[in-house]
Parts: sequence; C-alpha cells; structure tokens
Amino acid sequence: MPSTEYERRIAARFAGFDQDGNGWIDREDFSTAAKALLTEFAVPARSDKGQALYAGAEAFWQGMAGIADRDGDQRITREEFVTGAVKRLRDNPARFAEIARPFLHAALAVADTDADGRITVADTARVLRVLHVPDAVATTTAAALDTDGDGVVSETEIVPAFAGYFTISE
Repeated sequence: MPSTEYERRIAARFAGFDQDGNGWIDREDFSTAAKALLTEFAVPARSDKGQALYAGAEAFWQGMAGIADRDGDQRITREEFVTGAVKRLRDNPARFAEIARPFLHAALAVADTDADGRITVADTARVLRVLHVPDAVATTTAAALDTDGDGVVSETEIVPAFAGYFTISE
C-alpha cells in the first residue's frame, strides 16, 4: 500500500480513538466511548453491564497506554499511536485483540438487548455510529462482520475483525 494511503488509514484509526477530537488519545476518550454506548442502549452506568463496560474501557486504555505512551504523559499523540501502537501491534494482532477484548465483550453485552451473547447487524451498526464511524461505513462494516450470514454478530466474529482493522500493514 502506498505510504500516503497508509497514513490516511492510520489517521482514520487514530480519529476513531480520539473521541473528543483534541488531537490525542487519553483515558477520557475511552470513558466517553463507554458513556455514549450506555446512553445509546439505555443501560445504567451503575448496572453490572455498565460497570463492566467502564472496566473494559479502563483496561483498553491501560493496554494502549502501556504500548504507545512513550513519554508517560497519559496521552497518546498521533505520532506515538503510529510508532507505538500500530507498529507494535501489527506484528502481534493477537496482543491487540487481548487488549481490546474486555471492552468489546462489555460493549457487545450492552448492545445485546436479549442477552443471547450476540447482537444484530443493525445494533452492531449502532455501536459503530456511537463510536463516530460514519453511517455508511458503519452499516457496511456491521454487515461484513456477520461472517456466517446469520444476521447477528458474535464476539468470535468482532474481536479478530477489530484487531485486523487497527493492525494494518504498510
């Protein structure tokens, strides 16, 4: 992939984490994402699902900071994201999946309104839109995540796809 295309894709991934658009990723971005998901699916923050989502967001932040926050200022700049997270994690996508899994597991539980361990493609698109993925991309992506075509998305489908999305090669 040409370097400019790679840079564009990395910028989009960075923007996905930078929920408030302030130019860096920090703990607040992960908390903001959790709060937005809870609001979208009308799940109370103090519920078991709400607490699990906030704990997953914190674990995700800690994992990302441990990999990418090179100067220890509790912020991940775009440069740190590219040189830290992306380069380290593309060599080990399973590590990224491990870091993201608690948050993704909890986010799926929040969106799983019938508690069957899977969410509909439509609700998957809702989750993506809440996380600032543009509508058309969210709809297409949610449909693509349903790899077995059964109309629902499970954790076994979404975790590897999420890891693959953020661990792209140059």
